[in-house]
Amino acid sequence: MDNPVIIFGAGGLGRAALEIFQSNDVMVYGFLDDNEEMHNTEIDTVTVLGKTEDDGFLKLIGKKCEAFIAVDDNKLRKSLTKLIVDRRKMMPVNAHHPATVMASSASLGHGNFINAAVILGAGAQIGNHCLLHTGAVVDHNCMVGDYVQIGAGTVLNADVVVEEGAFLGSGVTVVSGVKIGKNARIGAGSVVIQDVQKGETVFGNPAQVVKT
Repeated sequence: MDNPVIIFGAGGLGRAALEIFQSNDVMVYGFLDDNEEMHNTEIDTVTVLGKTEDDGFLKLIGKKCEAFIAVDDNKLRKSLTKLIVDRRKMMPVNAHHPATVMASSASLGHGNFINAAVILGAGAQIGNHCLLHTGAVVDHNCMVGDYVQIGAGTVLNADVVVEEGAFLGSGVTVVSGVKIGKNARIGAGSVVIQDVQKGETVFGNPAQVVKT
């Protein structure tokens, strides 16, 4: 990547993204965040420049800078993605740690956060704007939709399908061939042995539906 990056979001995920870009010898121009108390402060020597809709910085994107969205709330991620696409006619870049192990036949969309020790197996497909935390394993021929979050140490065995907006907590195991429906939520440490329907929340070993 030739251009520096502006990171949208100056929380913990933003700091992790900063470390990833710096590990790849990519310069970070600064952070944008709507928390005014953070403005003009520094995170590991990189300045929080202003709000996410500041035109003075947005106009740099696509010309002198790239953009990356470092927030874990899907509604806000979608809003910021729309902002960048609508105003700058471009997609956010990926932030993937150099310690990622990615098969040559695996594929990534745009705007994904891939942290250290993530493994992407042969033919694995990751959509757009996903968060894959430390040590997650996405085995061969898995398909992960847009805006999915996969917690640290979670393992998707072969041929698993995870649809858009699903959330999988840390340490989850999903057995081969299972389908996780759109916007489903899987509690930390769960073992998922059967399909999870759209919008369902499951937890436990084996994972069971949690009534809300």
